[in-house]
Amino acid sequence: MKSTYALHLPLVAAVSLMAACNTNTTKQTQATADTTKVPAFEVSSIDSSAKPCDDFDQFVNGGWKKNNPIPSTESRWGAFNVLDKENKEVRLKGIILGLAEQKDLKKGTEEQQISDFYRSFLDTAAIEKLGITPLQPYLDKINSIQSLADFAKVSGELEMLGIPGFINFGVDADGRNSKMNAVYQVQDGLSLGEKSYYERPDASTQEVRNEFVSHIDKQFTQAGFKDATPGKTILDFETKVAKLQLSNVELRDPVATYNKAHYSELKKLAPDYDWDAFTSVQGIKTDTMILQNKAYITKVSALLKSTSPETLKTWLRWQTLSHFAGFLTKPIDDENFHFFATVMRGTKQQRPRIERAIRATDGVMGMPLGKVFAKQYFPESSKQKVSEMIENVRAVYGQRIDSLTWMSDVTKKMAHKKLASFTYKIGYPDKWKDYSTIDIKPGTLVENIVSAAHYGHKEALDKIGKPVDRSEWGMTPQTVNAYYNPLNNEVVFPAGILQPPFFNADADDAINYGGIIAVIGHEFTHGFDDQGSQYDAEGNLQNWWTDADRKNFMALAKRYIDYFSGIEVQKGFFINGNLTIGENIADLGGLTLAYSALEKSLQGKQEPALIDGFNWKQRFFLGWAQVWHANTTEAALRNQIQTDPHSPARDRINGPLPHLKSFANAWGCAPGSKMSLPDDKRVVIW
Repeated sequence: MKSTYALHLPLVAAVSLMAACNTNTTKQTQATADTTKVPAFEVSSIDSSAKPCDDFDQFVNGGWKKNNPIPSTESRWGAFNVLDKENKEVRLKGIILGLAEQKDLKKGTEEQQISDFYRSFLDTAAIEKLGITPLQPYLDKINSIQSLADFAKVSGELEMLGIPGFINFGVDADGRNSKMNAVYQVQDGLSLGEKSYYERPDASTQEVRNEFVSHIDKQFTQAGFKDATPGKTILDFETKVAKLQLSNVELRDPVATYNKAHYSELKKLAPDYDWDAFTSVQGIKTDTMILQNKAYITKVSALLKSTSPETLKTWLRWQTLSHFAGFLTKPIDDENFHFFATVMRGTKQQRPRIERAIRATDGVMGMPLGKVFAKQYFPESSKQKVSEMIENVRAVYGQRIDSLTWMSDVTKKMAHKKLASFTYKIGYPDKWKDYSTIDIKPGTLVENIVSAAHYGHKEALDKIGKPVDRSEWGMTPQTVNAYYNPLNNEVVFPAGILQPPFFNADADDAINYGGIIAVIGHEFTHGFDDQGSQYDAEGNLQNWWTDADRKNFMALAKRYIDYFSGIEVQKGFFINGNLTIGENIADLGGLTLAYSALEKSLQGKQEPALIDGFNWKQRFFLGWAQVWHANTTEAALRNQIQTDPHSPARDRINGPLPHLKSFANAWGCAPGSKMSLPDDKRVVIW
């Protein structure tokens, strides 16, 4: 069972290595805030040959992009990546190396767990000597499968390790009773991540499928598996599964994917699948669960029944090997990187082992590290400042609601209620969990990961049917991201993102409003985007709109969907407006709110002086553009278009700006310019 059924709406897509863990405070150096001064906006980033009203991204960031090519170890290089690298490879590295030098650390303490996990990742001699033997207990279980009932039981055991099956369970707040935790069923099991990879006929996607087959064949040979043509077997099998699954657009519908049912109904939907074996081996005990797609459960169960046990075993071997490949011998690790990083995203080479060890330790021991990180690098003054910013955005959002012409007073009253109920978390958790039961030992990397996975699984089991802990965090403090959780009706801003260029204590207000205030506005707007707006003030999936107002909102959203769907990122690859609409609405709302808040803050004050030749209106948009500047590989762009609900960086910068009169006025964009739209074409939602 996956540890959580995430409904968080992050600022950018984020992928963590494993479940986060934490325990006691570490014995580290005294807390010191990072006092390095960073320019509010670096004018050398500008490409003066470009015109702001033709291509604002190129104008603001052309110089930066030219001088900051994508490192060979990355598929994307932008503000988020630069800050993430600083957080992990400088700040966390210092914390981890300090602990790794200590001797005789007490078993079960954060210090011991962090130190020994880090050293186990670096112990390549032990990794090479062990080969795939750490996986043998699980491979033996797979080899013993003779029937669909056996497959169900073994799939359940593997799911406790985080190895995906086609039908997985997770735990989160009940969408219609958000104060209580419930079990969710979700689709899973596609190695390529999204069904479009199995369906698109274009040459680049076909090449990915060809490489996928070759990759599996190589991995099986490296592991010593004897399956005949495993690559073709798995691609053919997963293609059949993909045809049964909901698309990533269909998965965005919280009403259609909420189907509460008694456990007995699950058995009726798929009577040939041994649900008792699947759930009991995981320790899942519940009378009811929330099913994502009833039709899928029936159809995939029928597919599994008609599939030979040998094919099912081949698929499970592959999933197990692929899940742990990055922690096994160098040939297996390198081939895993070749496909999932180079083929899928265009990354040319692996990071150095020590950098990977830092990131792997962060992935498994993220919360204990976050505790030290926050103490050293996040001053309380920043927490207070961000809190004031959030309340500023809340006030402006209320004014925006009052000014809407497409929404009735009845719905406005409910919107105000939801806005007033927003809660927020800043920097780091107020309380820290105890992860001392995770058994971390030197020289046993795979076993360490398994122990962390078992802890996460038990934590999820313990939540079933119990009240939601609303103090819990979905990101570690050092994460360069932010999110809105509709089930808690909360916005969360980790310490990791509250640094330049997002938040700069030394910057002028205009830059910070275009940066962190727009980010705050983005997360607030998620509560009122096409998904978040379906949850009420308490975080329950409940309609609080009049029919006419909902129709007006969706008409505006449809216009914005069509606008982004017309943007061709690569030849034959267009932005999926239906997939990205939530994030696009949040960007538009964030910009609108932040600019209004900046205007409000300047009322009755003297006009701010020019800085580097730019007025405050222009610097607001400079702040927005520098937050999103990025270079991205062609392969990563294709992957993003197919799988990510966020538009590419260039289009997050340029996309919403033509819809803002304030942008055209700030830069003097004439009617008909590329970055300006006539009034009747502009989309104004919030």
